[in-house]
Amino acid sequence: MPQPKDDRMKKSLLACFSLLLLLVCVPLARADSPVWKVAKGDAHLFIGGTVHVLSQDDYPLPEAFEKAYQASTIIVFEADFRELQTPEFQQALVEQARYPEGRDLTMFLTDGTQAHLVQFLDSRQLPMDNLVKFKAGMVSMTLTIVELQRLGLAGAGVDQFFSQRAVNDRKEIGALETAQEQLMFIATMGEGKEDELIAYTLRQIEDLPAMMQAMKAAWRAGDNAKMEAVALRPMEEDFPVMTDRFVEDRNNVWLPKIEAMFETEAVELVLVGALHLVGEEGLLEQLKVKGYEIDNL
Repeated sequence: MPQPKDDRMKKSLLACFSLLLLLVCVPLARADSPVWKVAKGDAHLFIGGTVHVLSQDDYPLPEAFEKAYQASTIIVFEADFRELQTPEFQQALVEQARYPEGRDLTMFLTDGTQAHLVQFLDSRQLPMDNLVKFKAGMVSMTLTIVELQRLGLAGAGVDQFFSQRAVNDRKEIGALETAQEQLMFIATMGEGKEDELIAYTLRQIEDLPAMMQAMKAAWRAGDNAKMEAVALRPMEEDFPVMTDRFVEDRNNVWLPKIEAMFETEAVELVLVGALHLVGEEGLLEQLKVKGYEIDNL
């Protein structure tokens, strides 16, 4: 029995939301894995950089993830996946990411961008009328996830994999922010620059296979300098304000929460999107400046 259209849309939007929450210039030296041990005195924890969507070919994950997972008692994510999967959150996601009645995305697009969008949707046999009821940030992520799905690259990422593992193993789960806080980011992404965001997304889709390959190669090797060049700097050049909000501002909120973990006896594995570990504003460099010892696992 086919799923109702609203249910399919909710699941698609949730997948897009998870992608972002994929979703900075003195880098640390190149490492060998995307997982680091952070220590101060006798206390330590692990921080792993994640990619929010992967293909089956990306498994098994780098061995360092398993080593850190087994050595940890609490697994900390950006947000609790169990909260993201509730019907209440999915409904709120649809409602807050949608324009009010009488408005839609086309009101913010130039003729050229709208024509490019129509051409792309026609080529993927996707209806435009329903999609443009949603705000630019959600549409941007939808376009990207549609292309990743077409390429077979939109499977479960590191966060989702370990979230299910932690539930099955009955490990304690923590979160750096609430699902509602993440929803706020999505609902306002690209606000005031809707045309630029959609045009940028459509251009990036053309290079998506090569970009994903380069990004995942850098991620697996823990090569933060390469990750910065491939994935972060292009976004920062086009959308500096958005990059500040989604990467740097969140890092600054998370940092004291991570530091507080050193005051407990538990050992945490903190899993965040790989771009949060990149550059001088990244979590690793900020912790290093504060005197923490950073070692690749």
